[in-house]
Amino acid sequence: MKSTLIKDTTKMERIELVKQWEEEEGCENCGMDLLEYFRDYIDGKKEIAEVNAEYTAHYISEIPDDTVPGCGFSK
Repeated sequence: MKSTLIKDTTKMERIELVKQWEEEEGCENCGMDLLEYFRDYIDGKKEIAEVNAEYTAHYISEIPDDTVPGCGFSK
């Protein structure tokens, strides 16, 4: 399998790779534009792992230490 790192790909290869993922994962009609999601990767600014890490970080919330996750009651 060929490397997907920015240093090992051209911009056109990165675009084609993202389009391939879109087709393979069935994302064409899911409401998520992978070309936009991976724009920084396509433009050579961030690696795939960095883009995904930022996306995941948006869903991490801070839970106070005195709260039991999921039930809303204090310890």
